[in-house]
Amino acid sequence: MIYVCKIGENRPIKAFAGHQGEVNCVKWDPTGSLLASCSDDITAKIWSMKQEKYVHDLMEHTKEIYTLRWSPTGPGTNNPNHQLVLASASFDSTVKLWDVELGKLIHSLNGHRDPVYSVAFSPNGEYLASGSLDKSVHIWSLKEGKIIKTYSGSGGIFEVCWNKEGDKIAACFANNTVCVIDFRL
Repeated sequence: MIYVCKIGENRPIKAFAGHQGEVNCVKWDPTGSLLASCSDDITAKIWSMKQEKYVHDLMEHTKEIYTLRWSPTGPGTNNPNHQLVLASASFDSTVKLWDVELGKLIHSLNGHRDPVYSVAFSPNGEYLASGSLDKSVHIWSLKEGKIIKTYSGSGGIFEVCWNKEGDKIAACFANNTVCVIDFRL
């Protein structure tokens, strides 16, 4: 179950039922009108506060989906002329990019060898960083759906994050290190 709560209210204002397994992550889109969720049931779902049932059921992964992120693009963002995209990262070693309006797969980003634990969009929405247990950070061009840079460390990666200028990426590794990658093409 996913419960949407309002501070000060005793009961949830919305309850979403539809996943068949543990829900691992929920994230609001940049305008706060859509909610994405992902689960051990190998699906990601997009929900709207205007309806009870999910808007889209995204089913292209082959293993549990650990996390997801919305692109900083689309209406109401700093990049309004670019399409809003949802990225999902899975234990199947892939990152999938979804067309939110149609609920269809845009790209399957295949480059990791182990579960992908973290994804982050660059502030301009043109790139995606992904971190995996395979000890590598990949930087993807979203236009091409291809890896343009890779950084390898000595531990699994649990989180990646861009700075607001979009020229640095931080990654934290399972071997107790944090690295900052300078991103310039």
